[in-house]
Amino acid sequence: MRPPVADVIEAHRALARLVAPLDDEQVRAASALPSWSRGHVLAHLTDNARMFARLAEHALRGELVPAYDGGVEERNAIIEAGAGRSAAEHRAALAARTAELEAVWGRLDDADWGRPVTFRDADLSATVHARWREAWIHMVDLDLGVRPADWPVELACHAIDFLLCRLPDGTRVRAGDVSREWSAGDGSGPVVTGRVRDLAAWLAGRTPAASPVAAEGLPALGPWPPHPPQRNG
Repeated sequence: MRPPVADVIEAHRALARLVAPLDDEQVRAASALPSWSRGHVLAHLTDNARMFARLAEHALRGELVPAYDGGVEERNAIIEAGAGRSAAEHRAALAARTAELEAVWGRLDDADWGRPVTFRDADLSATVHARWREAWIHMVDLDLGVRPADWPVELACHAIDFLLCRLPDGTRVRAGDVSREWSAGDGSGPVVTGRVRDLAAWLAGRTPAASPVAAEGLPALGPWPPHPPQRNG
């Protein structure tokens, strides 16, 4: 199935509108993420687009390359180096890298989306979903007025799919507003209920508009899905 490229492009447009009025002082101010300024978040979003475009370019040539040759240390160094840009520099860099990513995606045909990449040991289709998550979740982290309540329903459903592994085995998640349910494992355990965007925000470690509920209290969340994925056996 073709990944939601059009939805990610719309997220990119929403992000561009969000940062358009920022001045340098606002960029230097704290984000909602501990120890990160808004500049750190923007530098991450910019380099994340570059990284996914790089993976796609190599995948089209049948090549597998690491997301970062230098691992997490390189990723962190790039973010630190870019965080101090001016507001105008952040906007220009984000626009350029976003355009590069959308351009390479535009060259892919249906068969290309299944090409493997090293990112999460997945394929190019999975990187589209990852970018969708990155854009909307970090728009909340910028603390400029976007909240999980603004997330598209389809994005919220996808985020729940992706983050179910944070729940204890057997937990069920029930979104009453979209009449949908997810199960971690066999679904024989407790049930967490709420609206779909609130459930997605909770699982993503962000603040929902209304907290989900469970009969015996919300379960503790495990870590974010590991990269690379853990394999059994």
